Amino acid sequence: MFKSVNSNWDATYDVVVLGFGGAGATAARFAADNGAKVLIVDSAPEGHEGGNTRYAGQVISTGSNLQDLRDYYDDLADPLHYDKDLMETYVQGLYDMPNFLKKYLGVKPFVMADHPDSDVSKALWFMRHEYPELRGQGTHDLVAVHEGVADSALWKNLRQQVLDRADSIDVLYETPAEHIFQDPYIKSVIGVEIKRDGKLLNVKANNGVVMATGGFENNPEMVENYLGETSLNPIGSLYNKGAGVKMAEDVGAKLYNMANYESYGIFHGLTPKPESGQRSQFLPFDWPAFHQGSLMVVGDDGTRYFDENEMHRHGHIQNHGQWRIPNAQIHPYVIFDEKKYDELVNDTEAPYPEFMKQVIKVDTLKALSKVMGVSNKVLKNTIKDFNRFAKKGYDAAFHRDGDTLTPFNSDGPYYALPMVQGLLNTQGGPVHNKKTEVLDPDGNVIPHLYAVGELGSLMGRKYNGGSNLAEDLVFGKIAGEEAAKVKAQVVEPTSQTDATASASKSAGTTNAGGLGSDTGDEKFETGKNQFIGKSTAGMGNEVVVRVTVDDDQNIKDVEVLKESESEDYGLKAIKELPKEIVAKNSVDVDSISGASASSKAVKEAVSNALKQANEVTE
Repeated sequence: MFKSVNSNWDATYDVVVLGFGGAGATAARFAADNGAKVLIVDSAPEGHEGGNTRYAGQVISTGSNLQDLRDYYDDLADPLHYDKDLMETYVQGLYDMPNFLKKYLGVKPFVMADHPDSDVSKALWFMRHEYPELRGQGTHDLVAVHEGVADSALWKNLRQQVLDRADSIDVLYETPAEHIFQDPYIKSVIGVEIKRDGKLLNVKANNGVVMATGGFENNPEMVENYLGETSLNPIGSLYNKGAGVKMAEDVGAKLYNMANYESYGIFHGLTPKPESGQRSQFLPFDWPAFHQGSLMVVGDDGTRYFDENEMHRHGHIQNHGQWRIPNAQIHPYVIFDEKKYDELVNDTEAPYPEFMKQVIKVDTLKALSKVMGVSNKVLKNTIKDFNRFAKKGYDAAFHRDGDTLTPFNSDGPYYALPMVQGLLNTQGGPVHNKKTEVLDPDGNVIPHLYAVGELGSLMGRKYNGGSNLAEDLVFGKIAGEEAAKVKAQVVEPTSQTDATASASKSAGTTNAGGLGSDTGDEKFETGKNQFIGKSTAGMGNEVVVRVTVDDDQNIKDVEVLKESESEDYGLKAIKELPKEIVAKNSVDVDSISGASASSKAVKEAVSNALKQANEVTE
């Protein structure tokens, strides 16, 4: 979108970052550290920013041998082609990742190879070596900011790095970017159009615009056009709607990786079907009992379509020597008999007992086929074949381990759990070079425009867990540093002169100043025997409670003053736990199933308030 450089602007910054996820936070932080005044805008409300970084497993790819990393990521990319310099920059960043976390995030890196006896290291062994048949995989590893997983710990650290630089970085929530402005003569990016409280504002970017808007998981039209699917359900952020793809197209950027995406779930990307408009659950661990016995997964026609016991690889299934995401079924189901049902509901080690609340029970195969919307004859033959394979100990259809096969009880009842193919993230977007500069279809740099994160990711055909978060950090740092470099400002040509440049940062523009920031300290009122408690242990930002006690320190009321937990299990914890804590007069209450992080945040915040109450009476 072209705009005159002499036009009036509503605000002026050195760098504007579009998207407040892991990549955007990193870019903004390093731009600020290099002397830039930065604006971050994000379409999500406060507490739901963070993009997919907030919801990811929080583990980052790394490795102890540089040549092994080169070989492994070259094989992961095969047969697709990538910029060799870009890949080398990335691999060098992976090799140095533990030092990055220590130096820039102020943590002691938890390198899993250094802690082989840790439960986290053991549980994620499959992801540390997601493609064990490829070169270099033996020294590939994962690193985290602490010994934990799926708890937003990395995101919270990255967010805090931004908040700690509030004097240099303004953050605006619920403020989507609409367009990128270019100089009409030499095509340099000069600013952005944003929407704030329903009003369009023009923001000048003196030195650069960083696109970190994530993918298009929540844009059904783009999902259908680029991925060829109509029934994928997002697992991460609900605010990734492809704005960066659209803006990249508007400025003439070259796109790549548009057909590649990652899935995630308890099988090959499947998760229990949620209510319309809700995220699918992020399932970091498998359930052994859910992969064996008299249990199978069937697709839209009532037949099986993969080995239910195969190793999880972010949704990829081997297809004649290549690994591909399978065509997403519109209404897949997990089906099992009563013997398996009893085993699952009585499994004391079950990580997801809430699954069983969604199970549909029927008495006959005919009734089961009706529930699933498939041919009774086809479903009957599918179970007949499965039972024959189980009795022989050999799965002739998909080569599932014979020891995991148990015949279905032919007398019923039968059970069905509706599933959906989860969409973890898309990888497509604008092509960028090793400096994160966006390129046009001829390979020319679009001046002053940068792209990072899942918007134009390197990850294509095969994906190893932790690789996207590593991209956020490696290329986020580079983008921030490059965007912060002072650029010569464009001056529009007149009839007497050609396009020229000036060293003045405000040449040809109105120095409109900043827009302020949505971040800052909040004040919460208290009365007699009332105390404020806070926690950042949840999946949202901060949980703030006001606890009222009597003169004997009994808990009389717990009010949640601020929270931004998810609207499914997290919100259930926010609503129910305060009442249970008051009723029991203790924070020693059971966490809400499926909302362990949100439950921990509520209890931690109340404990914090009670500690203050006890200090007052001592």
